[in-house]
Amino acid sequence: MKNTKRILVLLIVCSAATAAEAQKPESPPPDKKLPMPGEVFRVEGRTAFVIPPDKKSDGPTPWVWYAPTLPNLPGTEERWMFERFTKAGIAIAGIDVGESFGSPDGRKLFSALHRELTEKRGFAPKPVLLGRSRGGLMTLGWAVENADKVGGFAGIYPVCNIASYPGVPKASGAYRLKPDELTAQLTEHNPIDRLAALAKAKVPLFAIHGDVDKVVPLEANSGEVRKR
Repeated sequence: MKNTKRILVLLIVCSAATAAEAQKPESPPPDKKLPMPGEVFRVEGRTAFVIPPDKKSDGPTPWVWYAPTLPNLPGTEERWMFERFTKAGIAIAGIDVGESFGSPDGRKLFSALHRELTEKRGFAPKPVLLGRSRGGLMTLGWAVENADKVGGFAGIYPVCNIASYPGVPKASGAYRLKPDELTAQLTEHNPIDRLAALAKAKVPLFAIHGDVDKVVPLEANSGEVRKR
């Protein structure tokens, strides 16, 4: 009888806990200010956003995938460009993967956003990836592994070469490797060394890059992509 009472008490406690859990309000959306009206939400626990187009398309929503998405990015500097996308019926989206420098962890989060938008929200399966500065490592790092899901790549002084920026020692932490380990495995991760899949899939690449850029040198990044 005592055992029966204990079981009943446990069942009541478990039921109460389950009910309390069910009544918990959903976690509020992340606090993020966008340069234009849009939706901020979570994907795999990370902050993501969508700025919708001004007009709906007959089929899947075309979209531009912007990086880097960080707490203060995209910033107001992008508004002029984003307005032209939305007026043309193109959405803009992104996900905050932190300072990932194109690491496997960041690439997995990119895949999660792609699934969220294409499988649940009716977005086109092949976005155009737009990488500004170090966003180039994030977008190209994912693109070379997912060439069949890329409509095109556009870069604004994009980083394409880990060795150029931020440099192997600084990037190694994001890759969960020691600097000498990342050096030994660099060609397995570095976008500049993995362009063959994009070439085979005939993915168009475009970049705007100044020839006096000291932080992201042209020849070691966009210039080298052109050569290869």
